[in-house]
Amino acid sequence: MSAPLVRVAVLASGSGSNLQALLQADLRPAEVALVICNVAGAGALEKAKAAGIEHRLIEHKAFPSREAFDQAILEQLLAKRIDWVVLAGFMRILTKVVLDAFPERVVNIHPALLPAFPGTHAQAQALRAGVRITGCTVHLVDSGMDTGPILAQTAVPVRPQDDEAALSRRILREEHRTYPRVIKALAAGQLQKDKNGRPFLGLEGPGALSALRVPAFEEEQP
Repeated sequence: MSAPLVRVAVLASGSGSNLQALLQADLRPAEVALVICNVAGAGALEKAKAAGIEHRLIEHKAFPSREAFDQAILEQLLAKRIDWVVLAGFMRILTKVVLDAFPERVVNIHPALLPAFPGTHAQAQALRAGVRITGCTVHLVDSGMDTGPILAQTAVPVRPQDDEAALSRRILREEHRTYPRVIKALAAGQLQKDKNGRPFLGLEGPGALSALRVPAFEEEQP
């Protein structure tokens, strides 16, 4: 008998492009078992519905506090026996209500090479700083703003003609490639600890995931 699939819940607030990338990828031994969205009418809900994935609308505005909102999310996660929580454009900072229930099992993707340019509008931050390389980072979520342990990064060059929209599109394309690979690796048990107890993705053995991917710049599409 085959082992049960690792159950993933995706939390989203917007169009759901990273959700779509996860739904289209081979995540085995993981599966997207639940999508939770906090914004009515968001594209992520429609993508989940179209894919036949269980989905819930839990609007944060309906709750008196962040903790009460997170408790409603947690109840759904526990009811659906979720193993990993994946943030995909989820525009809320989770509290200890969820983080303590899923220690080192909440993951996020950010459109910059953390620790550079945390928070919102990371692409615009990169352009203002004049960096020549930026990218995306997958990290575990802690109580800070994009401060959790880094699991994987993909570099994206900044071109002289880039504006925020153009750079965002190219970073997003790499997010769609990177995030499914990381979720698959996590579900396969590749999360390890270094000598100081800090989590990292194992780099040994067949199919191991490199922590830093640098696509050939000449292969990039506009």
